[in-house]
This record gives sequence, C-alpha cells and structure tokens, in this order.
Amino acid sequence: MTMPGAWALLGSMYTSDELEGAQRIVYAAMPPTPQYAWPLLKEATGCETWVKHENHTPTGAFKVRGGLVHMKMRKDRGETNGVITATRGNHGQSIPFAAARVGIRSTIVCPIGNSPEKNAAMRALGAELIETGHDFDAARETAMDIAKQRSLDFIPSFGKELVMGVSTYAHELFRAAGELDAVYVPIGMGSGIVGTIAARDMLGLKTKVIGVVAEGANAMALSFAAGKPVSTNTASSFADGMAVRVVNPEAFGHIQRGTDRIVTVSDDEIAESVRLYFRCCHTIAEGAGAAPLAALLKERQTMKGQRVGVILSGGNIDMPKFAEVLEGKTPAA
Repeated sequence: MTMPGAWALLGSMYTSDELEGAQRIVYAAMPPTPQYAWPLLKEATGCETWVKHENHTPTGAFKVRGGLVHMKMRKDRGETNGVITATRGNHGQSIPFAAARVGIRSTIVCPIGNSPEKNAAMRALGAELIETGHDFDAARETAMDIAKQRSLDFIPSFGKELVMGVSTYAHELFRAAGELDAVYVPIGMGSGIVGTIAARDMLGLKTKVIGVVAEGANAMALSFAAGKPVSTNTASSFADGMAVRVVNPEAFGHIQRGTDRIVTVSDDEIAESVRLYFRCCHTIAEGAGAAPLAALLKERQTMKGQRVGVILSGGNIDMPKFAEVLEGKTPAA
C-alpha cells in the first residue's frame, strides 16, 4: 500500500501489515474505545465535536495501546529481560499492564511528588516503583542509569512500536467519524500526535492535526516555532501528562512535518474543560485529556461550524484535584 504525506515521512516506520498486527495485539486485550459527538459540547464549541474516549481503556489512558504492542513484540523476539521506564503515570501504567500479560518484570521511575493515585495504580499492576527527581526528565535520566546498573532494558516514551499501538485509537476515530476538519491532540513525549498523523495519512484524509501544550510546559510549542528542538528549564502544569521540558528529536521531526499548528492553553483553561466534560458528558478527564477541548474552546471563533475531533487521552486525575476543579478552582502544578 502506498502511504502518502506524513505517513511516508515517518520513513516507513511501519507498514500497513504491521499496523494490522498491532491492532490484533491491542484488541486481544481491550475493545475499541467509543467516540461520540456530544450535543452539549456542540453548543459550547460551536462545532460538531467528536470526543475520542481514551479514558475508557483498561488503564484509563491511551498509552496502554503502545505498551501492549511493544511488550508483546518484545516477548515474541525473545527479549524477556526485565524492563524499566520513566513516567508521570500513564506510560508507567501501560508498561506493567502489558508486561504482566507476557511475563516480564517491570520497574517504573517517577518524580517525587507524583500523583499518589497513579503511583498506587502502577504498584497494583505489579511494577516496582522508584520515586526520584524533581520532574519527569530528571526521573528519565535516573531510569537510564538504573537500567545500566541492573542490566534492565530501558523503554523510552517514544518509539516505533509505541506509536504503532497508540495510532490504533486514531484509526478508530477516523473510521467512525469520517473525515473531520481537524483533530486536537495533547502533546507529552509525542507518541499520540505522531500516531494520529500517521493514521490520518494512511487513510488519505485531509484532516488538520493540531497539537496542544500547557503554558507551563511549552517546550514543543517553542520548538515548533523555532523549527528545531528547544528544551526548557522547567515544566509546570497540573496536566502532568504534558509536563515535559526536553523534546524528543525524532518525535519533533514528525510533528513539525505533519502538524498544522500547536495551541498553548493555560491551566485555568484546562480546568474549565475538565468541568465542561463532566457537565456535558458526565465523563472524567485528567488535565492532559481535557487540554484538546480547552484548545478548541480557545479557537472556537475560527473553528465555528466545522467537524472537529478532540482526544480525551486519559481520565486519571487524583480525587483531591478533581474535587478542586469541580469547586471552580485550578489545582497547583
């Protein structure tokens, strides 16, 4: 199959046959997640707004798809050594969830002060959890050191098999909703938006892919504007899934070529979108999951009357933070 546009620009990262294999792996563990065009969101945004509910996966976030594909392929290759990775929580749930299915040990490194509920979930999935460092990128550096010390295989947050897995959600959305005018995707390390770009182009659609970052964690927006990877000294947002300060160069290349623009949203705007999701859809969104809706609301005059998708990437928000949001407040980063 000929793969146009950004799919080809992925440098033949994987083929349509490989994608079908990834879909088989994902659907052996979970059903496709729903996507709905919610009437009350249409009133709020002025658009036909399709929500991709990745908060309905077995771990409450889209990352599980990539973990399932990577760990199954790792096992099939005979790579059964223990693995280690760094996370703020969703990637760190996907790896042990998938590792347990194939009988591989997992160690997760997260920053000090990480979400208690995400930490509890990672432990419940069987991972050894190590808390160290002041943010995700510091935890990642420590995880790479521990990998060498313990002879573990380090799993980065961006890679071919992870992208193959998470791109399955975009295929589901596009096949259900048809050709959308645009889709808004949150950006952390980049697997979700790159997978969305690839799915769009494999299906031959003209949908604009729009990235979303938080004001306090805007490294990818700065990089997009500069035309090259730019790191920041801090990454501060209660939307912890987007709180990274070091841009992955490979992910950036795909994002630069396949993304229409990147929208920056404030934590206040994200909190309002968490409330809007609960009020209009009776669904729970974590900060990163609500950020695409916040970006659409910010651009609602420009997007009025269009057919738009928003990726609700996860619903793993701690109860105290969710309570704050419902009280009309914005949680501290």
